[in-house]
Amino acid sequence: MNQSKPKLWTKDFVIVSSINFFITLIFYLLMVTLAIYAVNELNASTSQAGLISGIFIIGTLIGRLFIGRFIDSIGRKKTLYIGLIFFTLTTLLYFVDFGITFLLANRLIHGIAMGMASTATGTIVAQIIPATRKGEGIGYYSMSATLATAIGPFIGLYMTQHASFQTIFRFCLALGIISLITAFFLYVPALKGTIKVSESKGFKLSNFIEPKALPISFITLLLAFCYSSVLSFISFYAMEINLVNTASFFFVVYAVAVLLSRPFSGPLMDRRGSNYIMYPAFIIFGAGLLLLSQTSNSFTLLAAGFLIGLGFGNMQSSSQAIAVKMTPPHRMGMATSTFFIMLDAGLGFGPYILGLIIPLTGYSTLYVILGVVVIATSLLYYFLHGKNESAARAKIASI
Repeated sequence: MNQSKPKLWTKDFVIVSSINFFITLIFYLLMVTLAIYAVNELNASTSQAGLISGIFIIGTLIGRLFIGRFIDSIGRKKTLYIGLIFFTLTTLLYFVDFGITFLLANRLIHGIAMGMASTATGTIVAQIIPATRKGEGIGYYSMSATLATAIGPFIGLYMTQHASFQTIFRFCLALGIISLITAFFLYVPALKGTIKVSESKGFKLSNFIEPKALPISFITLLLAFCYSSVLSFISFYAMEINLVNTASFFFVVYAVAVLLSRPFSGPLMDRRGSNYIMYPAFIIFGAGLLLLSQTSNSFTLLAAGFLIGLGFGNMQSSSQAIAVKMTPPHRMGMATSTFFIMLDAGLGFGPYILGLIIPLTGYSTLYVILGVVVIATSLLYYFLHGKNESAARAKIASI
């Protein structure tokens, strides 16, 4: 009998992925424009402008940390509504000019709303994807964020040159409203299983962090820390090597690498296991950073972007799939929250720590060091997850 695979591209999968795309696009668009806005319109200092960008990530961490515990008691769809309502309202408040302090407070709340909404979308999508297509589905879902990380900064920098900041805020508000309206057409099936009463009592680490998702999430923290060097300093490095015009296409090539590889990497992970994706990706990501350190022309810069997209882009979605697969259904919210807390921590605190190291090493040497760190992290992955998965799959194969 011919058994077809369970359907992946359902209405609800498309809706959740679209919402995730829009809110992530707004996040990255504002990351590259609000610092300029603060300096030009509010006479902020450089350090204040940096804080305006960074405080959003702190808010996102706060939102993820606490909503991971309460998402299933509130309800996954209701949590998404609440997050999107606050996300849209705080986007509206960018039109109001009450000075730097008000903008900082609004950015913090906006970040908390982003943390709530994106944790909800990540948890919902993990629930509605068929179990046999989990790696493939989460791969396609995370591609919505990957595309937003490339398109958001591109639109933001283009609009700062050709439109007013009020127009930028109107564009972001329109996307926020579209996301909120779209969420009303989303159907989230009732959750199978219940939350144990003991899990919600008292102040325990397991009430905020999913222990089973922690090993792979820690690997993600280290990888995101290394990737933050690219996200934050590629423009400065490009100035140093006189490749500023080429650097504007770096993240476009990164996104292309993810788009081209995702149709193969997700199904391969479902069939053969995450080790078949992760081990090659460690080498490819590390090689990308090493190539970046030696870049002297446009071709090698974009080739480095392609390798980094192929490596880190696929590791990010594979790690998220691992985090979800390691936990029972009623702890998916906690697992998703744990994964993104570590991802955001690496991306958020990485630039500050690496910024202290750059004066001592320079950009080129830094990328060499981080390339070696990425490849060495594969050993840590082996001990924290890889060998256990190999043993589990070998046991299944022997039955």
